[in-house]
Amino acid sequence: MAFAGVLKDADITAALAACKAADSFCYKAFFKTVGLAGKTAEEVKKAFAIIDQDMSGFIEEEELKLFLQNFSAGARALTDAETKAFLKAGDADGDGMIGMEEFATMVKS
Repeated sequence: MAFAGVLKDADITAALAACKAADSFCYKAFFKTVGLAGKTAEEVKKAFAIIDQDMSGFIEEEELKLFLQNFSAGARALTDAETKAFLKAGDADGDGMIGMEEFATMVKS
């Protein structure tokens, strides 16, 4: 698992279970439940690198859509509405992507 050693399996399971239904994803609740909100800046940076699948230095909309699958291969894709809301919440500079600093701000919010 990509997050082994960074996050606890039980926390990941609980966070994924809480947003199993379509349109139930809330990034603030997810980051808190999964344990990312309490992690160090270095650990948040590691999480960002895992989610940034194409290693572009940004999390793009397509990567956000598959966000939950970074935590468990069998997790659902986010709906279009969830993906757009997630992107809007994190994209502080309006460039259509979430950079490392923007991601860290979201995790800690």
